[in-house]
Amino acid sequence: MKAPLQKETSRPTNRAEQVEYRIPVVNIFETKEGYLLEAEMSGVNKDGLEITLEGTDITIVGRQASEVVSGQALVRERSIASFRRVFELDPAIDTSKINAKMNQGVLTLTLPKTEGVKPRKITVND
Repeated sequence: MKAPLQKETSRPTNRAEQVEYRIPVVNIFETKEGYLLEAEMSGVNKDGLEITLEGTDITIVGRQASEVVSGQALVRERSIASFRRVFELDPAIDTSKINAKMNQGVLTLTLPKTEGVKPRKITVND
């Protein structure tokens, strides 16, 4: 099954150039400390990642490294792809403490909550 594509038009010159991206599948979990986002981007390594934060939007772009294969291709079912997905962040996320890790084609973003919204225990005084 082919991954869904998200199309974006960029104009580096006067001529419109269309770029196609696959949308990575994600898992998002909420913990007491914040959120954990896992995005699957097979074939993408740390060098192929670009994560940008603009306002409340975080954009994840992953580019697969080009394969250099000697010989003539007889069958080519796998193609080089780029991934892209944009998320709007909860204002309760402390954007200065976002952490990213890439392991075996899975990007893990740790999105901590600000101290003011984390649950805390109230001590009862006598």
